[in-house]
Amino acid sequence: MIELSRKIIELIENARNYVAKKAEYGTRLLNKVSNDLVQRLGKGYSVDNLENMRRVYIAYKEQFIISENGSRILTNRLNSENGSRKLPSDFLTWSHYLFLSRMANVEERRFYEIESLAGNWGIKELKRQFNSGLYERLALSRNTEKVKELASKGQIVETPTDMLKEPYILEFLGWEEKHEYSETDLETAIINQIEKFMLELGKGFFYGGRQVRFSFDEEHFRVDLVFYNRLLKCFVLFDLKIGKLTHQDLGQMQMYVNYYDRFEKTETENPTIGIILCKNKNDAMVEITLPKDNNQIYAAKYQTILPSKEALKSILNSYE
Repeated sequence: MIELSRKIIELIENARNYVAKKAEYGTRLLNKVSNDLVQRLGKGYSVDNLENMRRVYIAYKEQFIISENGSRILTNRLNSENGSRKLPSDFLTWSHYLFLSRMANVEERRFYEIESLAGNWGIKELKRQFNSGLYERLALSRNTEKVKELASKGQIVETPTDMLKEPYILEFLGWEEKHEYSETDLETAIINQIEKFMLELGKGFFYGGRQVRFSFDEEHFRVDLVFYNRLLKCFVLFDLKIGKLTHQDLGQMQMYVNYYDRFEKTETENPTIGIILCKNKNDAMVEITLPKDNNQIYAAKYQTILPSKEALKSILNSYE
């Protein structure tokens, strides 16, 4: 038994030495290639850059094609994969690909690649959406088949639930340490960052106004934020709540939605959507308050700090 243990240990040590020698050889080879390329072609071929090129190639080797002059070029081939869906460009920048290549989850990487192209995201927008866990937040509100669609088609907005996120992330307000604020403060801060808020809302949104007033029976009412979504072809109303969500809040939103359906929307437009953004909500109370076939009124949480991607992935894995 002792002799067998000794041999096993020797085998392990030999394996470690072999791996170390291979790594040392690889490092020397990479340094040599880097020096040769710098001498022949100039700057831009440091060891770090060559490692980055290798990482991108490994991540996207299935998408490399042979060009007419025999060189390999990177193409997305997304138009053929997504059927009739047209994208504004076939290429992202090197910075995009470098960032995307670091994503271990292939389906998540494909989602961000598609959305970056479709939304014409700069690298700053891509990093923000990734850091806010957009893929996980959308996946949490979808069944298994819909999650698969995220990786193959990106976010497709065909129904009200397709645009919902849980939670909405408002870290761009810069309120990491702001513990006390009013609903008016929140509304004003959102308006001051309206472009970033619309980026968080997603596709197809147009801003319609804040504190939009309507009246009937000599009473005046105001909707916190009014938007229109061209993909869903409907008004989308937002009510902001910083306290505990109540059934009265849901009833108020139902009244707002009814008014817009009866007096604002045209016959060619779809029913109005009402979303209450709140710090906290009781799902059971929301479910019992709204009709079983509800597809117009929704309550969604928001938070003013970036979520932990690890926590979101853990929740997503538990659902799967």
